[in-house]
Amino acid sequence: MTGTLILGGGGMIGQKLAHRLGGDADLKLFDIGFPPDSPAMTNQTIGSLTNPAQIARLAATRPDVIYHLAAIVSGEAEQDFEKGWDINMMSMWHLLEALRQEHVASGGDYRPRIVFTSSIAVFGGPYPEQIEDVFLSAPQTSYGAQKATAELMLADFSRKGFVDGVSLRLPTICVRPGKPNKAASSFFSGIIREPLNGQEAILPVPDTVRHWHASPRAAVGFLIHAAGLDTARLEGRRALNLPGISCTVADQIEALRRAAGQEAVDRVKVQLDPDIMKIVEGWPRDFDPARALSLGFTAEQSFDEIISVYMEEDMPSGRD
Repeated sequence: MTGTLILGGGGMIGQKLAHRLGGDADLKLFDIGFPPDSPAMTNQTIGSLTNPAQIARLAATRPDVIYHLAAIVSGEAEQDFEKGWDINMMSMWHLLEALRQEHVASGGDYRPRIVFTSSIAVFGGPYPEQIEDVFLSAPQTSYGAQKATAELMLADFSRKGFVDGVSLRLPTICVRPGKPNKAASSFFSGIIREPLNGQEAILPVPDTVRHWHASPRAAVGFLIHAAGLDTARLEGRRALNLPGISCTVADQIEALRRAAGQEAVDRVKVQLDPDIMKIVEGWPRDFDPARALSLGFTAEQSFDEIISVYMEEDMPSGRD
């Protein structure tokens, strides 16, 4: 067994994780492409998780830890039904089956830890005031259904002893650096990131919308903590709701005001989008992540902290 494999290693979280794990002597990254500043010390492979043969070759290297971050985002999965299921669900099936074959070939000795980034989109309304760990998974989007299906597959392959998996239901990660993506949740970052960088941002939902957030720094911490977790403590329930901050869009904007003043807030322009509003209405708003907290997972305590993380780690230089 050799080292660590990050599937989706070219994405924002994958890159931050790779930088954090920079001292790992055998760190492999796999994705459809990589940014120019990707960690030079890593072994990077370009390919697609829709190719079962490529997945089998990755499994044959028998990494100790596999971080499965690869996916297409919520908005794209809703718009392109076949692509969403092919990438977000079938890739997990092919990965688990390839790892099962390696487990059998090893005489049962090979059993890798898999840390899978799931989503709070596995839930659907009607919601209680706070979602507790016993709330049912009943997704109302294709993306959520794909993530929930992958969670169940990972749990069953783990139950059979082929792998040792943990599914992390990430909050919406905010503030994301870079440019907007096709995720329906992209505006949550955009209404902070763009104004901080002197640009206008479009707000497509009312400011009364409430949502659940954590920073990229917290997300990387979740992943690393899960890789070392004693999974016997999960008692067979291998999907975890993770800590975060529940706040309204209005709360976000007030935190922006405290961080950068009224001039930044004035760059947020309201242009309601019925399609995004419909998707967002089906998302959970607040959690009581008691299990994850008891297992040592931690996140920010306020949205002000989340903005501070972006300003410290990801805000382009040359701005105040």
